Amino acid sequence: MIKYLLYFVKSKTVPMASSPRPVLVLASTSRYRQALLARLHLPFTVQAPDVDETPLPDEAPQALALRLAKAKAQAVAATISGHAHIIGSDQVAALGSERFGKPGTRERAIAQLLRMRGQTVLFHTAVALYDTTTGTIAVEEVPTAVTFRADLTDEAIARYVDAETPFDCAGAAKIEALGITLVESVTSSDPTALIGLPLIATARLLRANGWPLP
Repeated sequence: MIKYLLYFVKSKTVPMASSPRPVLVLASTSRYRQALLARLHLPFTVQAPDVDETPLPDEAPQALALRLAKAKAQAVAATISGHAHIIGSDQVAALGSERFGKPGTRERAIAQLLRMRGQTVLFHTAVALYDTTTGTIAVEEVPTAVTFRADLTDEAIARYVDAETPFDCAGAAKIEALGITLVESVTSSDPTALIGLPLIATARLLRANGWPLP
């Protein structure tokens, strides 16, 4: 009888190398946006975008915020080699056709708040996520309606400006700090949008692009 010896060779499964996660870059030097993005517990770097923020003729505030958020992400992407996801964001405060940017000085901050007294101002906050590998960009805009107190006195506004020095905030009101005392109401789908980066929309864009968020 011929005996057959059977040899069983166990195959070894070699795991395929996973693609490295892209670098996450915030196209902004705003300390407010940096603090907001840090809440998501994702590693990121910061780079200032070189973008002309001058509105186009007859450009609506919402359209301006969306365009600049995309432009900032694309401007930074043009300087980066390798796979990266770039977050761009912009905020435009408007009362009708009148826009309010960063005041820069005490006098302009007071003037902005005097103009907004008793009015409802719309803050349009946009966020864009650009993928340097695919060249695709996704963008969302979150509006926030802020109604300022009608009983604000000139002296109260001056005291606030001197205490808070809100010279780097559009509309000169830091709602996350003492500026909350200036308003009657805030209406928005995302409470972080008014601070400068809508985290609900940002997290949605990041999850859609594979970032591990709850």
